Amino acid sequence: MSAAFDLARYDPKDPDPWLALYLDQSLPIAPEAKTALLMGNRSWSRRWMFNIIRPAVFAFFILVKIVRGISPHHPNLNGFLHRLIHWGLRTFCTPEANTLILRHFHIGTELLAFIKANAGPVEVETVPLRPRTLKELEDNVFLQHDLNVFNFIIQLNASLRAQGRDLEPVERPDFSMISDEPFELGPLPKGPLNFVDVQTAIEVYTPLYALCLPRSDFIRASNSLQLDETVAIYIAKILGSDYHLAFMKNGHPLVPLSTLQAGYRLMMHGLDCEGLHGWLRLLKHRQAHGLPLDPRNPTGA
Repeated sequence: MSAAFDLARYDPKDPDPWLALYLDQSLPIAPEAKTALLMGNRSWSRRWMFNIIRPAVFAFFILVKIVRGISPHHPNLNGFLHRLIHWGLRTFCTPEANTLILRHFHIGTELLAFIKANAGPVEVETVPLRPRTLKELEDNVFLQHDLNVFNFIIQLNASLRAQGRDLEPVERPDFSMISDEPFELGPLPKGPLNFVDVQTAIEVYTPLYALCLPRSDFIRASNSLQLDETVAIYIAKILGSDYHLAFMKNGHPLVPLSTLQAGYRLMMHGLDCEGLHGWLRLLKHRQAHGLPLDPRNPTGA
């Protein structure tokens, strides 16, 4: 158990809500990811600063939308945006926040690789994203992540349609691309200014994303946040089980939500991906031990 959530300090008359969530096993999230998320949730940055800055961020977001309505294509400051994100994460964010952000790209790469490996003969080309350090995020990683998702869906379904078929259950799914151990990340900054939690950072970063990118790029990025359910359905067809759809909460993109909600949906996107990756890792473990991929025993006990 993480030292931050010590059961020895449990008081039935004053139970710690974060301890309850830490011990809860309803979502199959990797322990290091859950600890990082809960550390951010209980921080003063999330409890105080997040609420204080939200009105100013919302007003700035409205201004950005007006600017982009007038000039949808210019400026296009993608390189500057990625350098700005790197600087902000390095200078202000906690190691836990940066861990969650770096993990997300590894998880996205592995989820798409799982579908491709179990989809039969399809022609799909995406760019694997495996950043180990914050500096590597400058290499167009955020924008490429969005492009990967849409290109994957277009190319996968074009291949399946050309062959007159759909994804179908695989007798023995290939889990080889799903990592068993925590991702190997480089050292993360722990300076006196590294106090900002991941949700506060995302709230600030979202309108900057909208300002620095052409409107079409931002709208595509915003809509990609609702593709969790789409990806989960693909995986359900491969597994022959829809159990994991119970913890996909980001909503289907056929009913797009407002881009003003992008910050919250980005957090939900991260949570959905962590849960889905954790589920596949659990099934990989069961398969390796000769157990059936039975969702009625999700803990692998």
